Amino acid sequence: MTIDDIIDSFSLLDDWEDRYRYLIELGRDLPEFPETARTAANKVEGCASQVWLDTRVEPHDSGPVLSFVGDSDAHLVKGLIAVLLTLYSGRPASEIRATDALEVLDKIGLREHLTPQRSNGLRAMVQRIRGEADRALTAA
Repeated sequence: MTIDDIIDSFSLLDDWEDRYRYLIELGRDLPEFPETARTAANKVEGCASQVWLDTRVEPHDSGPVLSFVGDSDAHLVKGLIAVLLTLYSGRPASEIRATDALEVLDKIGLREHLTPQRSNGLRAMVQRIRGEADRALTAA
C-alpha cells in the first residue's frame, strides 16, 4: 500500500466516523512490534498515548535508508503510525527530510479532525522520524 492508496481511500469515505474506522483498520494491520523494542529510547515524547518507534538504518549507494516499526496503546494513534510508516519507512533519509508529512495529512483533512493532543502527538512522531533521518545523514 502506498500513501496515494491511503489518500484515495480517505477520499472515498464521506463520513469522518468511517474515516476514523479506516484509520483504526490501518493500525490493526501494523506488523507486530517486538517487546524488546518497548524501550525508553524508542518511546516518543510529546504524545498523550504511549507511542514507540524503532528505527533501522541501512547503508545504500544513494545514502542511508531508514525503516521503521511502531506501536501505540491507542487504536487511533496506531492508525496514525501506519500512515506515517507508509509515508516514510523504507525511504532514503534525504527523501524523509524532504517530505512534509503534515502537508500530506492536510490533503486528506486529517489534522483538522484530530484533538489538539493528538495533533501534538502526530507532530512529535514526525519530528522523531525526521530527527532519525538527520542523525542517519550526519553519520553517513
